[in-house]
Amino acid sequence: MCSSIDVLSASFAINQGSLSWKPANLTVISNDKKCVASQEHCEALELFTVVMLNGFVRWILGFLVSLLAIIVWPVTYLLNIKRNRKCPPPVNPILFKSATTLAMMIRNRQITSEELVEAYIERCKEVNPYLNAVVEPRYDMALKEARCIDKMIASNDRTPDDLAKEYPLLGLPMTVKESIALEGMSNDCGTVFPYRNPAKKDADIVRLARAAGAIPIAVTNTPQLCMNWETYNNVTGLTMNPYDQKRTTGGSSGGESALIASAASLMGVGSDIAGSLRLPPMFNGIFGHKPTPRLLSIQGHTPDCLDSEFEEYFALGPITRYAEDLTLLLKVLRQPNGPDVPLDKPVDLTRLKFYYMEGDNSHVTNKIGSDVRKALEKAKAYIKSTYNTDVKELKIPNVEHMWEISVRVLFNIPHVQNIYTDPQKRDQWVSVWPDVLKKMAGLSNHSLTSVAYGPVKKFFDALPKSYYKNLLRVFEEIKSDFDEALADDAVLLFPTFPYPAHLHYRIFYKFLDCGYLTIFNALGLPSTACPLGLTEKGLPVGIQIVANKCNDHLTIAVAKEFERAFGGWSPPNKELLNCIKTA
Repeated sequence: MCSSIDVLSASFAINQGSLSWKPANLTVISNDKKCVASQEHCEALELFTVVMLNGFVRWILGFLVSLLAIIVWPVTYLLNIKRNRKCPPPVNPILFKSATTLAMMIRNRQITSEELVEAYIERCKEVNPYLNAVVEPRYDMALKEARCIDKMIASNDRTPDDLAKEYPLLGLPMTVKESIALEGMSNDCGTVFPYRNPAKKDADIVRLARAAGAIPIAVTNTPQLCMNWETYNNVTGLTMNPYDQKRTTGGSSGGESALIASAASLMGVGSDIAGSLRLPPMFNGIFGHKPTPRLLSIQGHTPDCLDSEFEEYFALGPITRYAEDLTLLLKVLRQPNGPDVPLDKPVDLTRLKFYYMEGDNSHVTNKIGSDVRKALEKAKAYIKSTYNTDVKELKIPNVEHMWEISVRVLFNIPHVQNIYTDPQKRDQWVSVWPDVLKKMAGLSNHSLTSVAYGPVKKFFDALPKSYYKNLLRVFEEIKSDFDEALADDAVLLFPTFPYPAHLHYRIFYKFLDCGYLTIFNALGLPSTACPLGLTEKGLPVGIQIVANKCNDHLTIAVAKEFERAFGGWSPPNKELLNCIKTA
């Protein structure tokens, strides 16, 4: 005989980190001892599991970070004592013009490409001893290419408008992150090899840039296989911040950002799987843009991935000193079969909705510091006073889980090239532990973060699959909520990182704060890093401007507005520059 018993069960509602308990009925069938519950109850219990495990992970990570801080803080203080040389400020007026302006000047024969390229080469030679950002120069070849362009312009009767349509980057120097293939140049991405193995052909975006008339002058430094938010490797060494040698330039596009910020590069290209087109630009006071997935081809990047879904989270994109140059580069570099992003569409800021968030409420990342808070409040106040538009706080249910979701989603991508990838069978790994042991014994040429990738991925792969499925269900709800909130007429102001650039190597106990960045890789939303001035200590500070997919033009339009309002890029060692100008 079958009997039913009404029992008190738990229905859990999670909202912004709070957990509430609701009574509900659960029927128990005694003869087979099986529970039959409503779908709503099952989902609530699954979410409760996510919350409990998320809380456990938070506790473990908090303990680990505190331990690392005790060790790393004094060591990094001592290591950076002698780094006190100041990067010389730019003085050549050519170096203060945007790529958009210089392209027009070259087409109108107001300046030659050779003059421009030579000016940037001389600036590279001047600042690189302070920055260590150049992996391999191609100065002589760049000058030859510039002279050829000047001869072409002088010997034909095409109008400036004709040249603009055919060669929008005609005669402009650029730099390229070492992880992005530039034919004949280093493409080892910070990895120690017993032989030189230069790139066999240009990456797609480099090919498009050169076809539009751009002239690469150097490849720039990156951490090994782009696996760090600090630009250091065992080949080129450490890249330093042009505003303070003691401080990091960020990673992994740190060499690129340091050169551009110091006016030693006009424009460049980088990559972003966990914030590398946004963190280095923030730390260096310039603009970077992580585009809508698949807008730009990722072919020719090291590391690559065998999984086609990689492009949903990983992107290549432009880094510039002037916001208008982001649009110029994106129009040139976009792939023909990519998503429909209306980069030329005029944006009426009076019709935009503006939202802000101060973080993801994860209790894993640190809350924003006073410098970033002031910058965010400055941006909000400007929108309010200029457009009479309130910048409203955006509240997304369960967003506090995005830190863990982002990490799990990115680590779940299969077949990402790394130091454990079998060179004969790209979809398989060699053993992890020999390299781990060699690193512990001080015998490995690989960076710590590259070695750590293997054990960390093994750990996440070993976690219950059911737990990951629960996270994905929550993730889909969060994505839907962001999509609904942002639609096609809104932007989100969001911190890039809690603080301005820290001392070198302190990322080892601040790495959890990169959740401010990875959230938008996981969500696949375009994001523009926008400088908002300097702190009292003279360090750049800025925010991210985020929009819905295919609305890159909105984030760039807002970045251009903030540049007009707050001045955008400010040259390093500005005090000395002012003294030189008044002398």
